[in-house]
Amino acid sequence: MNKTIITCAVTGAVHTPTMSPALPINADMIADQAIAAAQAGAAILHLHARHPETGAPTVDPEHFADFLPRIKAETDAVINISTGGNPVMTVEERIPAARAFSPEMCSLNMGSMNFALHPMAEKYETWQYDWEEGYIRGSENNIFRNTFTDIRMVADALGGAEHRVKFEHECYDVGHLYNLKFCLDQGMFQTPIFLQFVMGILGGIAADIDNLVFMKRTADKLFGDGYQWSVIGAGAQQMKLAAVGAQLGGHVRVGLEDSLFIARGRLAESNAQQVEKIKSILETQGNQIATADETRKMLGLKGIDAVGY
Repeated sequence: MNKTIITCAVTGAVHTPTMSPALPINADMIADQAIAAAQAGAAILHLHARHPETGAPTVDPEHFADFLPRIKAETDAVINISTGGNPVMTVEERIPAARAFSPEMCSLNMGSMNFALHPMAEKYETWQYDWEEGYIRGSENNIFRNTFTDIRMVADALGGAEHRVKFEHECYDVGHLYNLKFCLDQGMFQTPIFLQFVMGILGGIAADIDNLVFMKRTADKLFGDGYQWSVIGAGAQQMKLAAVGAQLGGHVRVGLEDSLFIARGRLAESNAQQVEKIKSILETQGNQIATADETRKMLGLKGIDAVGY
């Protein structure tokens, strides 16, 4: 099917409650916004959890359990549970929720990197919660660890016959594509694979069109016709890179995990607003939007009846 998949990354572990009143910071908000995003046209919902009292990123399976069943009951969307957690967590800390709920998809980061958020701290004089400022400023010293051992651990834990998870291979730079090629050659994964070009994070590749074309050209060289791909433009380049990526034959990801804005200087009111905007852009330029069931066929997913929530 030559259709474009829209993923919505609903809350993530980058932004903090002070930065936007629209950011979902508890289970009800995550569920409400995820359901609305699916109704707006998102076929895949990429989900992190937040601590219900502080809005801090959490990987506790109980916090995922507070919203996963409701989303499943009210949408047919593909659920993609992050194994990224946040940049200071070990892989062992990041994967219990995915193990517990056996979703159709999980993200999998394909290399270690500096993952820096600290410049954002200069925009705020006061913070809603005590944890926020230290979390953001401390990222200047972060190394987001994703070694080959870590990658194999996630592949072994989730990719086998027990869970049959399809991975969204998150590649923050060109070297991560070569890491994935090595892992593919080692038998950790099977084609077709699904790539996510993550662009615009400080420590990774910059979010511009030349880099997007280079990432795609490199993936073509490494994987031939054995892959599909999507693009994240973090921050101000979100809609621009999504529009160009779809013209190049890729899929797209939007959501408040990746950008808090709907236009320059204007905060988005919700995840659904971003989904509605990119859907309108894509349809205007001639792209057809994939439904959740079409997405399952395109990516070879195990199906919603096989999940554990």
